[in-house]
Amino acid sequence: MWKVSLLSQGLFPFNSDEAIVGLMARHILEGSWPTFFYGQAYMGSLDATLVAAAFRALGQEVWVIRLVQVLLFLGTTATTMLLAHHLGGGGLATAAAGLLMAVPTVNVTLYTTVSLGGYGEALLIGNLLLLVALWSGEHPERLGPLALWGGLAGLGFWAFGLTLVYTIPSLFLLAIHQGRRIPRHQVAGRLGLLALGFVIGGFPWFRWAFLNGWDLLVQELFGAAIAGASPAAFWDSVLRHTLNFLLFGLTAIFGFRPPWTVAPLALSLAPIAFGFWVAVIWFTIRDLLRPKATGWSQRMLVAAVPLLVIAGFIVSPFGADPSGRYFMPLAAPLAIFAGLFLEQIARRAGVWAPATVLALVLVFNAWGTLQAAAQEPFGLTTQFDPVSWIDHGHDQALMEFLTENELTHGYSNYWVSYVLAFQSDERLIYVPFLPYHQDFRHTMRDSRYAPYEVEVAQSGRVAYITTNHPRLDERLRSGFADQGIMFREARIGDYQVFYDLSSTVEPSQLRLSPDHAP
Repeated sequence: MWKVSLLSQGLFPFNSDEAIVGLMARHILEGSWPTFFYGQAYMGSLDATLVAAAFRALGQEVWVIRLVQVLLFLGTTATTMLLAHHLGGGGLATAAAGLLMAVPTVNVTLYTTVSLGGYGEALLIGNLLLLVALWSGEHPERLGPLALWGGLAGLGFWAFGLTLVYTIPSLFLLAIHQGRRIPRHQVAGRLGLLALGFVIGGFPWFRWAFLNGWDLLVQELFGAAIAGASPAAFWDSVLRHTLNFLLFGLTAIFGFRPPWTVAPLALSLAPIAFGFWVAVIWFTIRDLLRPKATGWSQRMLVAAVPLLVIAGFIVSPFGADPSGRYFMPLAAPLAIFAGLFLEQIARRAGVWAPATVLALVLVFNAWGTLQAAAQEPFGLTTQFDPVSWIDHGHDQALMEFLTENELTHGYSNYWVSYVLAFQSDERLIYVPFLPYHQDFRHTMRDSRYAPYEVEVAQSGRVAYITTNHPRLDERLRSGFADQGIMFREARIGDYQVFYDLSSTVEPSQLRLSPDHAP
């Protein structure tokens, strides 16, 4: 209900990351099934496959993509409650964990509503991995949980490598239970069953690696997409990432700021939320320092997830991006331990005190989310650079202009190209060969779908579309003049359109790199 209320207000702008999911789903329905997310070999096509199924049933609309995310997060919330119950929580702990997931911080709300290709699946599969590991620990003699865990681990590994933060600790727990309670002569066969399940679940990943080689997949898994954004020296990188986590990561995790800006949220209730989470963490640490306590290994299993997330963030290239999306796996463990903490307080002080605190934290989360949506004119966005914030209220006018003038092909930037392609049913194909950064930085990784490049190259008539980049506009004008090309211009909202070029020219001929930028 909370997500539907936010979606009904149009608070989530549709951008190219999400459009690529929709385009992949459309191509799947047309018979072309990709193994990985377009242009990113560290994320599988599971999300696009689920969206394709939804498209088949409900039509190819943006709201259908969001519906898939809502359903996935319903599953994540339900499994979080099951985990809280499995860790010894009663009714209050289970309900509190569910409520904290249902009305979470703006960071969690954003990345579980807008699709980026695999976060929703990773969170649900991760919770299922933990639950199956706990189930196997209670019934170590059964083979079913081992096979199921292996299949889920493989599926999660293909869907999104982020699931390794769940796979590693749950595998460790499985190994302990099998080693202690199963005869040694049976252990090898059971591990083989688990490995077989992993290969079957991750079959698309292994098949692609067998046909195309492992090097690219391993590089992508360990952050090739963001490599170079951190200092080259390891310890300098660790220090930078640690500061990113402490200054920007924690504030996004606990909802003190939106992931795309440092503007504070819900300041009146922020001290209460801060005190609450400090108390939860302190309670959890004290509890985990008692290894002989009942249920310690189960609680340690859940606590290991955020520990691995933080460690991976600090030592890997992903630590250069403190926006908040890589901290998504912290949401469920924090909600679970918060529920256990509140239930402990209720045993000592009655139910009203923890219920009041919980209500205030939920109000803080909701208030922060609504305030974040109102801070910028374009709602709850996954885009961090202000230059990429586009008013999509003019998209329909842009598409009508392009269609009327038969400007079906051309060049633009990443944040325009795929939105146009999806919304026009691929009648308007503009490849992202233009920079959107003010310093003219550009990467060819922005071009995610090679057939579009071929189609534009063969079109014979192109237009250029820029957004929020006056210096690039001037550079295009001077570049066209240098080539002796006549052209016309049109302004439509945030979009600047260069069209009716007297001859076709590619961006590579216009010297648009940072070295040539004025």
